[in-house]
Amino acid sequence: MREAGLNPVWKKKFVSTTDSKHDLPVAENLLNRQFNPPKLNQAWASDITYIRTKTGWLYLASVMDLYSRKIIGWAMSPTMLAALVCQALQMAIGQRQTTVGLILHSDRGSQYASNEYQALLKQNGIICSMSRKGNCWDTQFNMVWNA
Repeated sequence: MREAGLNPVWKKKFVSTTDSKHDLPVAENLLNRQFNPPKLNQAWASDITYIRTKTGWLYLASVMDLYSRKIIGWAMSPTMLAALVCQALQMAIGQRQTTVGLILHSDRGSQYASNEYQALLKQNGIICSMSRKGNCWDTQFNMVWNA
């Protein structure tokens, strides 16, 4: 492209991935920015991001083990329904055995507060933790990577 004198043109658009204006219950922030657990499967974090494609936005939900810093579950979808985060969590559960006291931290988005997601956590004995209101850095993976 450089040799031909072509430059890409992207329309800058912001895509919101968190809808925290809902009436669903919100969990306490149990992780409290403790991003360095001493062992595997003590604390996981989950988040949603978006990828621009030729056909539109694609949403990626992922689950990271905070000890190993490895993505242990992920799912992609053209929509951000609760099923997206549930699929990512199901993959993580399939990759790792959950342990007593495992905390899974996320933002306060409607997907994470949904009955479907909360039931999946409860079914697998996972303790829910959600970021403080208005504090997006509590779950951003770039913050977690640098912790």
